Amino acid sequence: MTPTSEFLAAAFAGLGTGLVLIVAIGVQNALVLREGIRGEYVGMVILVCLFSDVVLIWTGVAGVGEMVQAMPAAATVAKVGGAGYLLAYAALTAKRTLRMGTALPFSTGANSTRRMALAGILAATWLNPNVYFDVLLLGSLASVHGELRWGLGVGTIGASALWFISLGYGAALLRPIFARPRAWQVMDALTAVVMTALGIAVATRA
Repeated sequence: MTPTSEFLAAAFAGLGTGLVLIVAIGVQNALVLREGIRGEYVGMVILVCLFSDVVLIWTGVAGVGEMVQAMPAAATVAKVGGAGYLLAYAALTAKRTLRMGTALPFSTGANSTRRMALAGILAATWLNPNVYFDVLLLGSLASVHGELRWGLGVGTIGASALWFISLGYGAALLRPIFARPRAWQVMDALTAVVMTALGIAVATRA
């Protein structure tokens, strides 16, 4: 294989890996979906997700994740803090589900300020321990590709861009479904269940 074809092969491997890691029910995807359905701050939320992923992916590909594995104490603190965040988010989501009445989340002023949307997506991205597990995984995969590790990184970033742009702007197609408060209740209930399971799993590993 030529150097170019080898780089492209690594990039496609990164694309597949990125989609597997990113396309999952989680806090970050739930917030992107929510903002997409509401039609508010979609571009900002997507840009934050993409910029964060570029930093995290490049960190993993550069091998920083392998250095973190050599610091067990720091890893434990991160896991405990992450588990606390996941469980707290699950509790707040469950509370919102129980209190939701006839008002539609995307038609009210509640939770719709730019500052709150920015704070929410930053927390969902950087306080989620699964993100750092993915960084460690990318570091391991990158070490296998050797000099082609940057091709893997490019492909993974491409997967991130493809997913978040599709999720954020494609969510508008779901707006008729989520015109009913019951649909929001179901989504929030599922999110709370998933976040609780993830929080317990992380706490157990910690």
